[in-house]
Amino acid sequence: MVKTVSVKKRIALLGSTGSIGRQTLEVIKSNPELFEVEVITAQNNCDILIQQAFEFSPNVVVIGNPDCYSKVSEALKSLPVKVFSGEDSITQAMEMESIDLVVSALVGYAGLRPTLRAIEYGKHIALANKETLVIAGDIVTEKAMAMNVLLIPVDSEHSAIFQCLAGEDPRTVEKIYLTASGGPFRGKTREHLYLVSREDALKHPNWNMGNKITIDSASMMNKGLEVIEARWLFGLRPDQIDVIIHPQSIIHSMVQFTDGAIKAQMGLPDMRLPILYALAFPGRLSSSFPRFSFTDYPQLTFEKPDKELFRSLNLAYKALEEGGNMPCILNAANEIAVHAFLNEKIRFLEMPDVIEHCMKTVPGIKKPSYEDYVETHMETIRIAGEFIINIQKQKEKH
Repeated sequence: MVKTVSVKKRIALLGSTGSIGRQTLEVIKSNPELFEVEVITAQNNCDILIQQAFEFSPNVVVIGNPDCYSKVSEALKSLPVKVFSGEDSITQAMEMESIDLVVSALVGYAGLRPTLRAIEYGKHIALANKETLVIAGDIVTEKAMAMNVLLIPVDSEHSAIFQCLAGEDPRTVEKIYLTASGGPFRGKTREHLYLVSREDALKHPNWNMGNKITIDSASMMNKGLEVIEARWLFGLRPDQIDVIIHPQSIIHSMVQFTDGAIKAQMGLPDMRLPILYALAFPGRLSSSFPRFSFTDYPQLTFEKPDKELFRSLNLAYKALEEGGNMPCILNAANEIAVHAFLNEKIRFLEMPDVIEHCMKTVPGIKKPSYEDYVETHMETIRIAGEFIINIQKQKEKH
């Protein structure tokens, strides 16, 4: 028997103008009797934010960039909506009693503080911001457990694992397999990767995503971040988490149990599916989304990732094994490296150089506090920036 959602859920959507945010609103629009939008937030994209406010009539709209406040406020003055600005306002909005579920779809480090605040106020989290767990997985999961808050993954891979584990004893999990498409550079040589452009790296074969996550996918850092996220979501050791290349992106991930059985969750590569599952959890809703046909995919193939060529994946495993603030360092260095690559300041293969330098240079802390994570993030940004400037100076000399 298919369960359905019986109570209308009020959603706070962090990062409503991004790819995941827009698809989340699409899912909500398709189920107006089940979900309503309470809060939407964006950092800079005020035009789309204004359009969303008119369409979904939330109670609160927050624009992160204070310079955009007057434009948003003026545009929405005819609506019964409260408009705020600044990152502090995004965090404070998570305290609203009227919120049932927070969809955390912000990009990178920006997702940590508001997600933690939402947990502290007992809000269940649909987590699309993997960096929150990469940076401070110990603090986030500990707070969630203390507050009896659910962390429901929205990433397609972690949603797949989450669904495969439904009804299973966690102690019977032997290992999990996170599948990866391989991105646009699967099978390419080092010589090819040395010359790739920003535009080359943004051409993902299967998924339509934002720029940052698309570059992460091309470098396989996205899979590395997912390995760290899986450790915290599912309480696994690093050696229980494997990555396997699956170019068709039909099997979204798999769980292998102690008896040798394997469960796989399958479907077309459509982010609306894990979003719908997270919003409806613990129920499962009907949808009109396209259906997978086995005859359209007569072959599903698998291969090992090239960790020597795609060094970011190895660096992520190393950060996870070292623990402490090392994943925080990895994440901050990667954010700066991706930004530099997108702005054509460094080459594609220089991104892991930046990350590795920061991991060797920024002081390690075995049991960091929240404040330690904040300081680590800022120090890593500084050191990564200096390293990138040095790379540019070396190029100018030659």
